[in-house]
Amino acid sequence: MKFLDQAKIYLRSGAGGDGAVSFRREKFVEYGGPDGGDGGRGGDVVFESVAGLNTLIDFRYSQHFKAGRGQHGMGRDRTGAGSDDLVIKVPVGTQIIDDDDDQTLLADFTKVGQRIVLLRGGEGGKGNAFFKTSTNRAPREFEPGGDYAEAWVWLRLKLIADAGLLGMPNAGKSTLLNAITNAHAKVGAYPFTTLKPQLGVVGHKGQEFVLADIPGLIAGAADGVGIGDRFLGHIERCRILLHLVDANEPDPVESYEIVRDELDAYGAGLESKDEIIALNKSDLVEPKVLAKKKKALEKASGKPVFVLSGATRDGMDAVLDRLVEAVGKAKAPAAGAAKDKAWTPV
Repeated sequence: MKFLDQAKIYLRSGAGGDGAVSFRREKFVEYGGPDGGDGGRGGDVVFESVAGLNTLIDFRYSQHFKAGRGQHGMGRDRTGAGSDDLVIKVPVGTQIIDDDDDQTLLADFTKVGQRIVLLRGGEGGKGNAFFKTSTNRAPREFEPGGDYAEAWVWLRLKLIADAGLLGMPNAGKSTLLNAITNAHAKVGAYPFTTLKPQLGVVGHKGQEFVLADIPGLIAGAADGVGIGDRFLGHIERCRILLHLVDANEPDPVESYEIVRDELDAYGAGLESKDEIIALNKSDLVEPKVLAKKKKALEKASGKPVFVLSGATRDGMDAVLDRLVEAVGKAKAPAAGAAKDKAWTPV
């Protein structure tokens, strides 16, 4: 299935049905009178987040969504049928953005089963039977049905993951994802092998969490260089970031700082998220050179640096322990709430 994480669509709710103007006329019935029924209600436009979807690809081929209108009222006090609501199913992690300013957040779906009525259908109009009074026995008044509502909106998908992988192209993110999850990400010896976000479930020491891999970042990504930084939105919801740096690079510190600069330029809180730094591809570097690069990176980042190899799995357990610990703390209940003893790696 192709991956699509944003789409622009047109929405329109249903208009209400008009009220009817009708008079009762039956053979051998002495008294008639108004008997026009009310119109039916137009359908709402409803969004619902469901399991089993992880892309917006369906909205590439269908961009216009219109709910049905209510039926008009009829004689004999018959009310027009209301229209069914139009339910649009989206993946968990979808945001609905107002197209007018491209900023106003209308809805944010963070869990399965969320529903929101985005556009209300028009109310049904009143028939002339409604306007009958003691002084107005034969009203010819009626109400037209309520008008529909319409809007253009953007759908933007931000994948739901506990931890996010980031780094320069060819930092070994896809190899690591394949090694520790059930994912089957494409691996290649050329830049930008990963062209779309990938998700995988990590199982480690009885714990599970979701790991997201995004395309690599290069200098100027915030200005659209390379694939750009649009895919960073998929790790905005992550609790922790695993920043992979290629140990085989001549200057790992420069690679690390390039990615950090792009996070700062993007904003959205990514620059302040908890971060684990790891020198990957340690199997390709001499131990003495590796130790020197590790020390330089620790000095530049001010954080401890892990050493691992996605290909041989060396050093993997220590990184996974740290990830599970960070994810577990983030998921823990607030202080004072009833909770079990926090899990820590052993």
